[in-house]
Formats: sequence, structure tokens, C-alpha cells
Amino acid sequence: MNIKLPFKITFWKVVLVLTWIFGIIATIVRFTQGLGASTNLSNHTPWGIWIGFDLLCGVGLAAGGFTIAAIVYVFHLKRFYPILRPTILTAFLGYILVVVALMFDLGQPHRIWHLMVYWNHHSVLFEVGWCVMLYNTVLFLEFLPIIFERFGWGKPKKWLKKVTVPIVIAGVVLSTLHQSSLGSLYLIMPGKLYPFWYSAALPFFFIISAVAVGCAMVIFESHLSMRAFGHKLKLDILVDIGRVMMVTLIVYMILKIQVFTAQDVWPYLLEMRTETYLFVLEFLIGVIIPIILLSIKRIRITTRGLYYASLFTITGFLLNRVNITITGMEAASGVKYVPSWMEIAVTVAIVSTGFFVFALAIRYLPIFEHHTEEQESESYKGVLEDELSTDKGLNVPLTSDVT
Repeated sequence: MNIKLPFKITFWKVVLVLTWIFGIIATIVRFTQGLGASTNLSNHTPWGIWIGFDLLCGVGLAAGGFTIAAIVYVFHLKRFYPILRPTILTAFLGYILVVVALMFDLGQPHRIWHLMVYWNHHSVLFEVGWCVMLYNTVLFLEFLPIIFERFGWGKPKKWLKKVTVPIVIAGVVLSTLHQSSLGSLYLIMPGKLYPFWYSAALPFFFIISAVAVGCAMVIFESHLSMRAFGHKLKLDILVDIGRVMMVTLIVYMILKIQVFTAQDVWPYLLEMRTETYLFVLEFLIGVIIPIILLSIKRIRITTRGLYYASLFTITGFLLNRVNITITGMEAASGVKYVPSWMEIAVTVAIVSTGFFVFALAIRYLPIFEHHTEEQESESYKGVLEDELSTDKGLNVPLTSDVT
């Protein structure tokens, strides 16, 4: 007897279900037996991957939302509008999942409402908490027009459009504040955070790296959406985003060099230890390689080249945040932290859920503006002509590398 299922079973669907099963088991243990039974956290290492990866990385990866929204609505560069909706979707999902991850890490998550009632004006976390709550509200309002359009609700969409610019400006301010404030959390740890990562410029490093990885996420999600659903963004727009990413990474690199020189950190690079290896890996993957790739025109004007540059940038960013939260603290604490399987299960389940919801939104909501092969070819030729205008000797075949 053949049983016909209402859906097709694939490898990735099986993986998704398995991550959810292990995540649910870990969640039950976490909220019934506490942090001690479900994590390897301790008084020496109070912050693990739920903060270092889920929260710090999640907030940073969602930074494209305020960047692109400001470009479109504040600076009136309307040609970037096609990437606004997928970017807002990424930011909205990212911040929702950050809040979910934070509930796992808090010792008493049911008291989260205390933040709104008992104000501590001297706490950086107080400022971060309020900014994240308010920015989630802003992202919800920025996402609502997509819902209104999907169901044909023209009047609410028209009303909301009238206050779009003030909402976007509020979002830019809020996001800038808490992106930099997350770096400020570590300013009180000069004796605990390893010299590779500690600096008075940490707030600037956090906001600059967030802008860079926000641009990388726009390119990354565009590539994946094209492969999975056939949605394409104009290549000239992605090339411009790649340029912004390259300039931002160069600024980050220059600032890092200046800080290393001012704080005399260079001798630490000669020490053969875990911190040295991981810092070099982080900087090489997340800064040097993307800059090199994006500085080569043959790479910069193809979707494949932009994709790999963004992939390296995202990987380096993730390493940086985990290094700051975990690796950079181990020497001072004297304890080596290794996450438990339940910490990993929760993290993987949260990330996989984000991909799942993103895929559903792409499929059922008007997120991407679809472009035909002819439009994509015209976009590529425009990019090529623009590049050739600055380098007459460049010889690039007229093909749009979209695979």
C-alpha cells in the first residue's frame, strides 16, 4: 500500500526536523532544570555561544536593515529599493531570533519586564535592551507594508507610508546606538579581554563591522534566493553594495592597525597561542581576503565573486564576535569553555528556524522584485561599461555569472 504524502521529503527537510527535535529536547531541559543542567556556563564563563553567537552575531547580521533603509528613505537613493524588502525581512527575523536566544540565556527570563519598569540609567545593558525593543517595533512597522500589499490592504499601507521617513530615522538612531553599545559592554574588561580585541575603540569596531556584514548579508541572501527560488536582484545594485562593503572593511583594517600601534599589540602576534591563531584566522578571512577579492574587477562584477567575498566577510565577522565573547576571555578566567550539546542544539535550531521562515516569506510574500534574464544581462552590461570607463584595458567576457 503506497501512502502519498502531502509534501516531498528532502534531505534538508529531514535535517530541519532533526534540528527542531534536538532543540525542543534542549529547551525542555533548559526551562525545567535550569542553566546548570543544560549548559557548561559557570561563574568564570557566564557568557557562552548563546550570547557570543546567537545575540552578538544575530544583531550584527541584521544590520543591513538600518543601512539600506537609510540609503533609500533618508538619502533618497531609490535605485536601491529592490534590496530594501529582503533586507528588512532579514533584519526583522534576525532581531526576533535574538530575543528568543536571549530568553534562553537569562537566568530568570520571566522577569524581562523589569527592564521596562526598573530603570538603571548607568547600565549599558539597559540602553541596549530598550534600543532592541524599540528597534523591533520599528522593524515591525517597516515590514507591515509587505503584509498589507500581500492581502491588498491599500489604505493601511498608504497611511503607514506617510510616516515611513520618521520611522526609518528612528530605526537608524536606535540601531546605531545599540550596535555600538554592545561593544561598550567590554570596555569595563581591560584586564579580562585579550589585547587583540580590547580597545577603547570597541564601539567603533562593532558599528563598522556591523555595516560591513550587513552589506555582505544582502549579497549572500540574494544569491541563495536566486539559487532556491529564481529571484534575482540587479547586478549593478549588488556591485555597489560590494563597493560599500570593501570601503567599510578598509576603514576597519586601518582603524585596527592604528589601535595595534597605539596600544603596542604587535608583539603579541609573535606568541604561539590559541588567541594568536584565531585572531589571524579571523582577520585573514573576514578582512584581508574580502578586500583582495573586491579590489579585483573581474571578481567584483560577477555574482559569484560577490557571493564569495560576502561569505568570507560573514565568516570572519562570526569568528570575531565569538572570539571577543569566548576566546578573548579564557586566558583571564583560567577556564576553557566548551559549549554543551544542548547549547549547540538550541543555537542550530534557532538558526535553522530563521532560514525556514525566510524561505516561507520569500515564497508567499512580495519580497523580491523579479528580473528576467534580459534585464539581468542589461544590468551586467551597465556595470561592465561603468568599470571599463575607469579601466580601458580590462577584458571581461560579456556573461553574467549567476550560478
